[in-house]
Amino acid sequence: MFEHVDIYPGDPILTLNETFIADPRAGKINLGIGVYLNEASKLPVMGAVLKAETALLANPGIRPYLPMEGAPSYRKQVQRLLFGADAPALAEQRVATAQTVGGSGALKVGADFLAAYFKQAEVWICDPTWDNHRAIFAGAGFTVHSYPYYSAAIQHVDFAAMQAALNAVPAGDIVVLHACCHNPTGADLSEAQWRELAKTISSRKLLPFFDIAYQGFGGGIDADAFAIRHFVAEGIPLLVASSFSKNFSLYGERCGSLSIVCDDAQEAANVLGQLKAAIRRNYSSPPTHGARIVATVLENPELAADWSGELDAMRGRIQAMREGLYAQLRALRPERDFEYLIKQSGMFSYTGLTVAQVRKLREESAIYLLESGRVCIAALTRETLAPVAAAIAKVLD
Repeated sequence: MFEHVDIYPGDPILTLNETFIADPRAGKINLGIGVYLNEASKLPVMGAVLKAETALLANPGIRPYLPMEGAPSYRKQVQRLLFGADAPALAEQRVATAQTVGGSGALKVGADFLAAYFKQAEVWICDPTWDNHRAIFAGAGFTVHSYPYYSAAIQHVDFAAMQAALNAVPAGDIVVLHACCHNPTGADLSEAQWRELAKTISSRKLLPFFDIAYQGFGGGIDADAFAIRHFVAEGIPLLVASSFSKNFSLYGERCGSLSIVCDDAQEAANVLGQLKAAIRRNYSSPPTHGARIVATVLENPELAADWSGELDAMRGRIQAMREGLYAQLRALRPERDFEYLIKQSGMFSYTGLTVAQVRKLREESAIYLLESGRVCIAALTRETLAPVAAAIAKVLD
């Protein structure tokens, strides 16, 4: 019956992680998986999260199904983080927000909604981008194109090429944007570039779909939401897929959300209804536990302050690893330019290493990177900085 089913080649990131786990060598280092690790190379349990979860477990109560759109308290806190507590769009009830199964679930629900109501639209994703972007939108039935984003020559965003491409995109098409901490490159637009891009999106009548999975890991909670808030202030309708996996270290709880900014409250009510229908067709209703933790932390001023402080420390550690790797590589190979490491932000950097160099790192030094050359800066520690720098310096031509 199933002999015609193709072999699944596997996800490149998850497959690499499986290879790493099977590697018997001592001292192996995994810089491929996209998670934040602490100085002990472990997933952290954030103090504010632990306090909230302990309080919840002391009074567990019943566990009914959540509404299709998720917990009201969670959705409210999502909106405040993304758009600002005093955002006029929230006061005007113009934002439809649904709790989703992680950021991937938000993208999937958003893609299904758009496929139903924007049947003539096509989707544009940046080159490069997170692999699952293409899979999710293509899986929803969209024709997916790429627009230029990162230039290997300058090791940063080629904004002129990006603008030129988007100026040629047909009106009504959907443009997927990374709000901050670009995955996989770590190369972000400046505030001035975001302002220019907003003019392009508005004049071309394009529909932006922001993906923000790392809020707080770039410039801070508010700074990382600049692009989204600016577009809203400019009156541009948009979608936002967000996630608490990284900034709450709640990866397995799958805490995400989809928000759609509309022109008025009636539109938002209609849109939320259709999001509920899309959720019902996919997974019926979202899980409870992680959302209760997030809402408990963000509703409590003391816990929220603790969480914000911990997030600042995590961001600071990532920056310290960036600067440390930059300094060591510069000392080992002074003739090479490693400025990209300190210009980029967030968990990832594009090293410019070739596939052959990445494989050599893995084979000779048991250091794992994606074959694109993406390195997870957030997985480095003070102990691993020196061996990683030495191994990279060795494989460089």
